[in-house]
Amino acid sequence: MNMKPKITRITPFGLCIEPHHAKEDIHNLNVNMLRELVWSEHLIVLRGFQTFTGAEDFSKYCERWGEISVWPFGQVLELVEHNNPEDHIFDNNYVPLHWDGMYRPQIPEFQLFHCVKAPHAGQRGRTTFSNTVLALERAPTHLKELWKKITGSYQRKMEFYDSKAVSPIIDSHPHRNFSVIRYNEPPLEGYGRFVNPPLLEFTGVSDEEIPQFHSTLREALYAPENFYAHAWCEGDVVVADNFSLLHGREAFETKAPRHLRRVHVLSQPPLDNPRLVSYR
Repeated sequence: MNMKPKITRITPFGLCIEPHHAKEDIHNLNVNMLRELVWSEHLIVLRGFQTFTGAEDFSKYCERWGEISVWPFGQVLELVEHNNPEDHIFDNNYVPLHWDGMYRPQIPEFQLFHCVKAPHAGQRGRTTFSNTVLALERAPTHLKELWKKITGSYQRKMEFYDSKAVSPIIDSHPHRNFSVIRYNEPPLEGYGRFVNPPLLEFTGVSDEEIPQFHSTLREALYAPENFYAHAWCEGDVVVADNFSLLHGREAFETKAPRHLRRVHVLSQPPLDNPRLVSYR
């Protein structure tokens, strides 16, 4: 008889769900229950379960969460370092905070990641998440008033699209009655090369106020009480609320055995991107 899984809180947000024995299969978990937990907690880690035989098995599981967003490469993105990468998603350098789907016709609600191979101890490569709901709840009023004035313009060309998105920094959650932050963080100097960066512009305040905007927003997003960096173990499945969180990646040692698979799942009904200005 299956026992209820063990659920523990992650600091500072999210839940870790583990089986009582190693033979428990992830397919036996109630997806409706898991979806409710993601809506309330914004992130869940499923660790220690029997998972997937390959990419197709993973995508079939993700279909239980909702309609999958299909890319030119298919349903599953293989996140692994490339030799001579043409884009930072296939590099080993850090990736600044952003939200997925910002350059696509529809914005996914859920990101599902499966860890096929994890970096060894000390090789880094954590996936980073910032809870923008908490960041706004905890920010002083004068900073929220500053951030509210600002609009970000983001333009990016890569193999899969050539798009531009324009979004206020403080936006409304598309399905719930609270505010979220939509921000593509500019790459920081001193963090190594950044392959194929987007073109970014921030308007709404004077040029003199822009540095304060970036520094105060970054401080809030990376504050320990709002920020979680997930250290991968082989077999981990992470489900993240893309409508409420921003995410990025910590740099990792080149040639480290870091292999993640990622699937985007759309909301019900799917959310047409309200901030997309051009797409091709």
